Amino acid sequence: MKATSIPRHENSFFTSGKDSHGKKFDLINKRIAIKNSSEEMHYVQCKRENNDSSYYYKEKNEKTQIVLHFTAGYLKGDIATLTTQSSHVSVPFILGRNGTILNMWSSAYWSYHLGPGAIGGNTNGSKKTIAIEISNIGYLKKVGNNLVSAYSNSDVYCSLEDTSLYTKLESPYREQEYFATFTNNQYESLIVLLKYLTAQYDIPVAFLPEDQLYVTGSADTIPNFKGIVSHVNYRKSGKWDLGPAFDWNRLIEGII
Repeated sequence: MKATSIPRHENSFFTSGKDSHGKKFDLINKRIAIKNSSEEMHYVQCKRENNDSSYYYKEKNEKTQIVLHFTAGYLKGDIATLTTQSSHVSVPFILGRNGTILNMWSSAYWSYHLGPGAIGGNTNGSKKTIAIEISNIGYLKKVGNNLVSAYSNSDVYCSLEDTSLYTKLESPYREQEYFATFTNNQYESLIVLLKYLTAQYDIPVAFLPEDQLYVTGSADTIPNFKGIVSHVNYRKSGKWDLGPAFDWNRLIEGII
């Protein structure tokens, strides 16, 4: 999908409430105060119209960490995948490219999101962390004068001339050098969401040292870190979220 078509794609979900599989959701605009702050968080409660909740566990655990992901997809497909019936692979929050915070289920509950082979174990890690998915197609491949998604050489995202739509790294990260950019609205919404979650669950507003931001941790370090990390800190390969194409400085300066 071309990057310029994504706003229309997202608007169709907010208008119809239907994901790419045709599943229907009830969308309710809400807001909530952020503890110990004068700020509020505006979000959209996004629940299955048929009340299906089989993609997460209604089981509460102490939350000590927030894990950031990107979806490697587009919003309607992101929602479809993360609400697959009985899959138990999901997240409580998805951020659209327009900055909308979609709350899929209570962040007090849990679902799998780290994946097989995650440092410290997928089950233990998923239970004590809160996952946030940012809708973003992820790494891009160069085909001629275009950048395409990993899914198909015909899935053109943008041209090389559209420099605001992608980041080219000086050195490849996990063998990839082109990545779709995140939107200003996503950065701003993520900052607000992190302020809310860290206050709500008493999670420290702490980040890994700069030289560890994109590195997979050890079983002694990353599972015990209290603060904000990303998926690559748990997975040695097969994942790129969130690498150096993400503006970590902007996020850190915005929340601290």
